[in-house]
Parts: sequence; structure tokens; C-alpha cells
Amino acid sequence: MLKSKQNRLLWIAGVLGLAVAASVWQRRTTHQQHLGAYADPIITTTSRFATINGIRVHYQVVGQGEPTLVLLHGSFLSIYSWREIIAPLSRLGTVVMFDRPTFGLTERPQTFDRQTDNPYTAETQADLTLALCDHLHIERPVLVGSSAGGTLALLAALRQPGRVRALVLIGEMAYTAYAVSEFPPWLKPLLNAMDGVGPLLAGFGIGMAADNAIRSFWHDRSKVTPTILATYRAALQQPGWERAVWELILATHALGVAERVAEIRIPTLVVTGANDNTVPTGQHIRLARELPNAELAVIPDCGHLPHEECPAAFMQVVGDFIARLPVEHTV
Repeated sequence: MLKSKQNRLLWIAGVLGLAVAASVWQRRTTHQQHLGAYADPIITTTSRFATINGIRVHYQVVGQGEPTLVLLHGSFLSIYSWREIIAPLSRLGTVVMFDRPTFGLTERPQTFDRQTDNPYTAETQADLTLALCDHLHIERPVLVGSSAGGTLALLAALRQPGRVRALVLIGEMAYTAYAVSEFPPWLKPLLNAMDGVGPLLAGFGIGMAADNAIRSFWHDRSKVTPTILATYRAALQQPGWERAVWELILATHALGVAERVAEIRIPTLVVTGANDNTVPTGQHIRLARELPNAELAVIPDCGHLPHEECPAAFMQVVGDFIARLPVEHTV
């Protein structure tokens, strides 16, 4: 019995060792390759950087006039997610998009107090969104959030009532999925105990699974080209990415958004693909029903990211929604 237990421990240690070694090798061999793949389509004359709440944020601004649309991409993606709709959105008004912490070219803080100064919590990222608006003198943005970015848009509207003019929620996570989930009580101490090796394991696991996870966001996976996958890998695998992913995992906790959606009375458009395999379409239908001032758009033959997979249909419903927003009068 003792020998059997020792063998199991040795086997587990061996697997962990291989995972760490593979992650280190992957980090050394892919960073330079992926850096160029991300920088080329993203770093343009419109790219800017600003220190917001102590974090160096990469953002872009295109278009002009009102309304101002602030775009929050999903997790493990980047501002590259908006490439298909930037031009048509910019004809509606001003468009601001930024890389969320952990992704793209926004800074990934490595040292901080998890209890008091954690840049990876959902609350901190929601506040960062509106702090960026303050920096750009945007008083009442329309927040356009995809996937976990939609959850952050909801949270921002809840945390600072009156600051947000309207919401466009694309495949948002309000009821289930990691963005609003809580770890089992027994798991948190185990994760904290793994802190030394955790970033390497997270990097290895995410690095191995990322391509398949991104493909799963599409209904028609033939549309996911090698360029799309390479660009998203590059956007993720910037310096310090393993630690940032690990911190994002540790920062996950129940947000209580579902219990408070009735408080959000601003105009809201809930957009879902009819074939969303990431968040069940029924949950988006439920959210549109429970929000007091919401409408629902279900795009056929489309997955979790309608703005990428079905941009023309997406722009049709969003353009109509924006055109119907009440005019805001300034004093």
C-alpha cells in the first residue's frame, strides 16, 4: 500500500515536472514569434497608451462625435476581436477599444496585494473601464461587451449608476460560466498552495487549450483561420502572461450580477448567436427578459462571437439599436 502511494506521488510529480518544463520551453520559443504576429495588425497610428489606475493600458480611438462606444473584448481575446466591425461602428460615432489586463499589450502587473490592490478582479476591471472614460473625458459611454467583457459592462453599470448611457451585451456571462462563478471552498487553499508552480501550469494548460477554445466560439469553425489563431496566441503570450493568467484564475469569484440585473434600467441590447456553445442561448433570452429595458437579437447560424463570425448581421441590429437611443442633452 505504501509503495503504491509513493508511486502515485512520483507519477503526479513527474507530470507536474513535464508540465513545467513544457511551459518553460513554450515560453522561450514562442514569445518572439507571436510578438510580431500580434503587433503587426494591431499597432497602428491609432494605438495609444495611458496609465489608468496604475496600469499602462493599450487602447485605440476611431471615429468622432456621439455616441461614444467603449468596447470590452472577451477573455483570452484582445482588441483584435473587433477588427470586422471597427469601420462600420466608427460611422455611428466615436469608438474606444482597449486590451483588458491579462491580454494584448496592456500591462500585466506581477507584484501587488491580492486583497487590496488586485488588478485582475472583475470589480477592478469594471472600474478601470470607466476610469479610462474619465481619462478621455467621456461622460456617458455606451458599453459594448463581449463574453466576459459583457459581464464587466454589466458590473460597471451596477457599480457606477448613471455613468453608462446604454449597454450592448454580446454572449455575456450573467448566470453561469467562470466570469461569475465561485471556486468550491476546498479548492481555494489548494490553489494558493500551488502559487509557486501555478503560473507555469496555467501557461501550459492555456497554451495547449487556447486554439481549440477559440475555435469553439464559432458555429462555423472553418472561418477560424490560422491567422486568427496565431494573432490571438500572440495577443495572449506577451511578457508576464503566465502569471497574469494565474492571477486572473485566482481572482475569480461570485459577482452576484444575476441577483441585481433588475437594477439596470438603461437601454440594453442583448445579442446572441443561435448556436452559442459557450453560454447557452437560453441564458441570454432570460437576461433580456429580466432586464427592465432590454431587447433581444438572436442571430441565426452564429456562435459566441457574432461580431466576428456574422459581422453584417451584428451591425444591422446594433446600428438599429443605436439609432433608437434617446438623444442626450448637454447643459
